[in-house]
Amino acid sequence: MTKQNTYIVMSLFIFSVSVGFIDAVIHPGYFVKIPIKILFFLIFPIIFFAANKADFSEFKKIFIFRRGGLFRSLLLGAAIYAGIVLGYFLTRNIIDFSNVTSNLTAGMGITADNFIYVSLYISLMNSFLEEFFFRGYGFMTLKKYTGRKFAYLFSSSVFAAYHVGMLIGMFRIGALLLLLLGLIAGGCIFNRLNELNDNIYPSWFVHMFANFAINTVGFLLFGVL
Repeated sequence: MTKQNTYIVMSLFIFSVSVGFIDAVIHPGYFVKIPIKILFFLIFPIIFFAANKADFSEFKKIFIFRRGGLFRSLLLGAAIYAGIVLGYFLTRNIIDFSNVTSNLTAGMGITADNFIYVSLYISLMNSFLEEFFFRGYGFMTLKKYTGRKFAYLFSSSVFAAYHVGMLIGMFRIGALLLLLLGLIAGGCIFNRLNELNDNIYPSWFVHMFANFAINTVGFLLFGVL
């Protein structure tokens, strides 16, 4: 195992767990958590690329825009948006969503009044940070050192594990496990989209649509819509 391989694997795990721990235990306000996430998910990976000249070309490559996968990504994103919103309406009488807004308010200071600003950040900036970290840094760089299978599974698993801290108080264990399995599957799909296009834009666009859908549900739960 090379030094780069070890560093990427350990940093993916440690940074993901750290942000999840901060979510689950420390409960900072959402606007306090933003600079923490920027530090772990953007600045530290950039330092890695800057310190490893051989990987700097990989860093530049993930930002080269290619139109080839754009339509496919937008179509998939629209389908995911419809699926998430429809799923909410089909399951709202089965799954208890009553803890979602109360946990967001008590744990992160998110209310109906500021949710519009949070939703814009989540949809645009947060989706980029996660795609850059888990797919650009995590998957596309890691697979050079470990191979595709490990990179697929590991990056998707830490992507799901990172969400535990923010989801654990909102849902019962059965629903939480289903969500985590969905996040692992979603991570693998995002990896594949980026692999086909050799950059992070396809998964970022799809991720944005997924967040648009989640935020739509949030607006419904807060009574804004």
